[in-house]
Amino acid sequence: MQKVSLNGTWQLTLSDGKTQVTDAKVPGTMYSALLNAGKMADPFYRENESDALELSENDCTFSRSFTLESAMLEHEKVMLRCEGLDTLCDLSVNGNFVAHTENMHRTYEFDVKKYLRAGQNQIQAVFHSPCRYVTEMQNKQKLACGTMYAPAGTAYLRKAHCMFGWDWGPALPDMGIWRDISLIGMDTARIHDVYVKQKHEDGKVTLVVKLNIERWQQSRLDAEVQVISPQGEILKQKKEVLADEEEFQFTVENPQLWWPNGYGEHPLYTVQTVLCQSDRELDRKSLRIGLRTVQLKREDDEKGQSFVFVVNGVDIYAMGADYIPEDSILARRSKARTVKLIQSCTKAHFNMLRVWGGGYYPDDFFYDLCDENGLLIWQDLMFACGVYDYSDSFRKNIEAEVTDNIRRIRHHACLALWCGNNEQEWMWVDSWSDAFSPKLKADYIKQFEVLFPEIVHREDPVTPYWPSSPSSGGSFFRPNDENYGDMHYWEVWHGEKSFTDYRRVHPRFMSEFGLQSFPCLKTVESFTLPEDRNLFSYVMESHQKCGNGNEKILSYISQYFKYPKDFDSLLYVSQLIQSEGIRYGAEHWRRERDRCKGIIYWQLNDCWPVASWSSIDYFGRWKALHYAAKRFFQPVLASACENGTNVALFVSNESLSAFSGTLKWELKTSAGKVMKQDSVPVDVPPQSSMQVTDLDFSRELTNKQLLRNTYLEYRLEDKNGSVSGGTVLFVKAKHFEFQNPEITFAVSENSTAFLIQLRSKAFAKFVEISLKTADAVFSDNYFDLSADEPKTVILNKQDLSRPLTLTELKHELTIRSYYDSYEKP
Repeated sequence: MQKVSLNGTWQLTLSDGKTQVTDAKVPGTMYSALLNAGKMADPFYRENESDALELSENDCTFSRSFTLESAMLEHEKVMLRCEGLDTLCDLSVNGNFVAHTENMHRTYEFDVKKYLRAGQNQIQAVFHSPCRYVTEMQNKQKLACGTMYAPAGTAYLRKAHCMFGWDWGPALPDMGIWRDISLIGMDTARIHDVYVKQKHEDGKVTLVVKLNIERWQQSRLDAEVQVISPQGEILKQKKEVLADEEEFQFTVENPQLWWPNGYGEHPLYTVQTVLCQSDRELDRKSLRIGLRTVQLKREDDEKGQSFVFVVNGVDIYAMGADYIPEDSILARRSKARTVKLIQSCTKAHFNMLRVWGGGYYPDDFFYDLCDENGLLIWQDLMFACGVYDYSDSFRKNIEAEVTDNIRRIRHHACLALWCGNNEQEWMWVDSWSDAFSPKLKADYIKQFEVLFPEIVHREDPVTPYWPSSPSSGGSFFRPNDENYGDMHYWEVWHGEKSFTDYRRVHPRFMSEFGLQSFPCLKTVESFTLPEDRNLFSYVMESHQKCGNGNEKILSYISQYFKYPKDFDSLLYVSQLIQSEGIRYGAEHWRRERDRCKGIIYWQLNDCWPVASWSSIDYFGRWKALHYAAKRFFQPVLASACENGTNVALFVSNESLSAFSGTLKWELKTSAGKVMKQDSVPVDVPPQSSMQVTDLDFSRELTNKQLLRNTYLEYRLEDKNGSVSGGTVLFVKAKHFEFQNPEITFAVSENSTAFLIQLRSKAFAKFVEISLKTADAVFSDNYFDLSADEPKTVILNKQDLSRPLTLTELKHELTIRSYYDSYEKP
């Protein structure tokens, strides 16, 4: 096999007749090429998004010349392999039409040998406007797109739906060659597919490696398969290929099992396959796998049915967030960015991500990183909030798409679930049945409950399939019922209920819930001018895609906090309300772990700088929520359930070992005076949650003044020190009488880290550490600090966006707390 990459510099032209020919880097897109050439304003800046959208009314052409040596044409086949064409594309080689494609999610291969010649060749890819296409199709038959932020008709096009806009993303329906493109010379045969099946028994794992061989010449072929352990030990077999499918069986003794983050290590084995003709290598493929089993346990009980992921026979309490595309400009994707994002997940004790169905199937390196870091993947197929016309051509297109991506992804240890779509079953029950024909509703069943389960069973029979999120199992039976399946809860935020309402909800698995916040000032400065920095400016509103979202953020702030004194304080306090709300729900569902077996909040990341539900903003900066997640997702968690002057304290233990320690609590005034204190021995079995004590402070908190000046602090400790903790106010923060904490800090360093020691003179809530110009991830942030109780925060030097000396760090550091966010009399 011989491969010639066609990546590199192409030429781009637009059909508007105004845009001059410009160089275009491939993989890349129309937008990225125009941005790099200085012929397009940054669509993320101010209100430039609308200008960029107009560009997508054009067709665009990518073309290039390339040189082929005559040896390439001596191969029996020369395939043009296109790993990502977005989306409506006409391909030609040396003026000869090759194919028309209509799916950005597929990998296409075409035999183009007859069109090629030795020496100079030309290739051209003409992309047709996705905007015009969806409008034309919608005019023929109306379909629904379940978000009001995208144009109707997008369900006709197999393109990431969110590229047309969502309630957190811009409308930037770009186009281009967004993944690798190459020519591949082949002879006699190739390895068409490799599938690895595992059988786990006590002390060993049997691997069955199935090779599917595609051959077009009859000749003796030999195949060799190696299984390489994490330490480099090799099991090897070689034999003659006598059929289109050959099996190799290996027994791995004393297997090193792969575990999700927090449950064990994540060792990976390599399965390497080689196809030979005599001594000539024809093809090879290499996969990395983890030795593990994954099931979705659904057992009937007195109230409904459980929904539990089971890995290696162990029930897993899933903790994580919903993942969306990392950038609206696809050419800006990079492994380095994804590494940083995945590391942020593991630092916050995540063990699962849900890949949301309105984007695109992530790159191979995304799954590699999840394998390496122990993050289970709930993989939506790329269908979201839409009514689809299940025509014959559409069915063939999506069958190829789903088959292609299952084969690409299925070997990954991280893969835990295939899910048919996002929110479509729920919408059919709640919204669409009266608006669309019975045929389209029946088409939903054909697509998501007949076709896709058949494909999954055929291509990846060991990974469970779930028809929709949320769902109770399909057939339009009570989707989003808290007693079955998974649940999305949006009465908080979209329903504008107080986040205290989370405690009224008792799901089996919470796969979406969220509150919005703004990003920090540094991020806002990246897309604004000083005059734009008003919440209701056009620019700020254009970077809020959820309709009246800014008003909702203000409403939630007003429920719990005082009116912020300035724009920067408003951004800061918005993050506090978000982190407090999600913490409130997450701690509640961890206390109910006998019923609820998973918490996936909406959402992990952003695709541009924006007000959204994310816990990490577009630039990778942790919001207050992500630091809160690091606390409420830690394996052993102490939490409080307050009701008036009563507080129940709980310990939730998701580790595989029993926890023994002490829970200490103190009732304090804002100035630090201890009114009452005690400690309780704690012994919590593995994978359990229990109430440790029930405190009644009705005798101590007898009037409004005491309620407004007193708080509870609790700390869970073991023999190594503090494990978890928190504070409880008996009134809303806006009514608490905070004193000036006068926080001071001192900074020291060692070879790998800076140590920041903070001290306050009074109770300080939501203490934020930030840097003026650099970025960093701290060991803790947005925490509470009691009077005269020093706290040391660690900043690893590798977690800085750029190197800083001790002197520079001291100059960069800024410290504030909630007390600093509002005007004083």
